[in-house]
Amino acid sequence: MTRQQAWDLVCEFIANDSLRKHALAVEAAMRGSARLAGEDEERWGLVGLIHDFDWEIHPTLEGHPQKGADILRSRGVDEETVKAVLSHASHTGVPREAALERTLFAVDELCGFLIACALVRPNRTLQGLAASSVRKKLKQKAFAASVSREDIEVGARELGVDLGEHVDRLILILTPVERTLGLGITDAH
Repeated sequence: MTRQQAWDLVCEFIANDSLRKHALAVEAAMRGSARLAGEDEERWGLVGLIHDFDWEIHPTLEGHPQKGADILRSRGVDEETVKAVLSHASHTGVPREAALERTLFAVDELCGFLIACALVRPNRTLQGLAASSVRKKLKQKAFAASVSREDIEVGARELGVDLGEHVDRLILILTPVERTLGLGITDAH
């Protein structure tokens, strides 16, 4: 699967602009993480891009990402990619054994949370956002309530990094692509 084929798959199944931007954020997070780890940026980015492609058509624990995995297999996607997509959802019971799988899980929820944090800032940007501010927001259960705090904490722990370090790293990775994610744009612009 090429990057264009992955994007076409996302666009085929996802109409919601916010969910498409989430896919782009996770792709960027995976590419940056791969670069830091000396891994294959294209492969990791592709997995990040498609990980939630089936969410709109199967928005339940019974359907996502299991039914999406069936779609991927029917389109000839390799089993390593399918397993990574399945492992990003703990309820599937698919273990996160490879670094790619652990990283996808660790960046998925945190990407959504960081974007939510940026959107409530006056400049709507990740620039200058501190891990300490993110940690305070994590304690506010009503803020970005759909984001699993437990998954964010478990993700950092499975990577073997401090949560603050993980947050800072992801902010650095996402900041250069924040315009693509709809950030840094205010009503004045």
